[in-house]
Amino acid sequence: MEQSKKKRKNKILSSYLWSMPSLVLICLIVIFPIFYTGYISLTNMNVYHWFDYDLIGFSNYKEALLVFDSGFIPALLLTILWTVVNMVLQLVIAYLLASLLNTKGLKGRNFYRTLLIFPWAMPGYVSILLWKTGMFNSQFGLLNQWLEKLGLAPVKWLASDGLAFACCTVVNLWLALPFMITIIDGALQSVDQSFYESALLDGAGWMERTVYITIPSIRPIIAPSVVITIFTTFKQFDVIYLLTQQAGAKTGAHIHTILTYAYENAFITNNYGYSSAVSMVIFVILILFSYVINIKPKEEA
Repeated sequence: MEQSKKKRKNKILSSYLWSMPSLVLICLIVIFPIFYTGYISLTNMNVYHWFDYDLIGFSNYKEALLVFDSGFIPALLLTILWTVVNMVLQLVIAYLLASLLNTKGLKGRNFYRTLLIFPWAMPGYVSILLWKTGMFNSQFGLLNQWLEKLGLAPVKWLASDGLAFACCTVVNLWLALPFMITIIDGALQSVDQSFYESALLDGAGWMERTVYITIPSIRPIIAPSVVITIFTTFKQFDVIYLLTQQAGAKTGAHIHTILTYAYENAFITNNYGYSSAVSMVIFVILILFSYVINIKPKEEA
């Protein structure tokens, strides 16, 4: 018994020793920055207090969460709206396009699939700037050229909050739709066609087949992708920042998600204590969301 216990202890010790380099690396890259950000969030570190900052407790959190004029609550509400709008549009448009790709007798299906995935293959930074300069530019953008040919006045697409939000949504859909189309396309191909044949014999229409056969069949397949996309959309930074808030190229729109808001406070106004508090709030929100979606019903547990 004692020898078996020693062997077990040695195995455990050796496993920890083998994994020690990776554990140290994880601590340095992941754990330490989180704790350090939490510490900075409790201080008044800013451009006026680089080295002589003081601990101020939860003042930064109170300012972010309890003072509406601070900008965090509007940014959080806009982020929720941004996430909901983009997710609904992605699911609806991706489902419709994937359904068209799976139409019987469709010629050139593989060509269309390759064409639809092209935006996903391009670097996001390049795509966003192409949309900003090539489509939305108020002087020589393609959209305004079309308007001029129709005899209409040019539009400053990124100058007002409402139009800028719509333009950012279009660009985000351009970047994100290929992934969702690919997932739903694969999910649709996995559905047993005999279900549809039986439904057709019973006189079920397209909507009934979609609601009672297609959606329940593909839900387990696309659910993880939807969760990943929700996280990605909630943490979206590059689309809104590059289109409207980029330093030296601001368009006049004042729309902020919580990440662009945190970035502005950290690197524009250099209020690192407050920005760290905002970052920790974002971190807690994402952890809570991750916990909630991973809770299994008692029947499944």
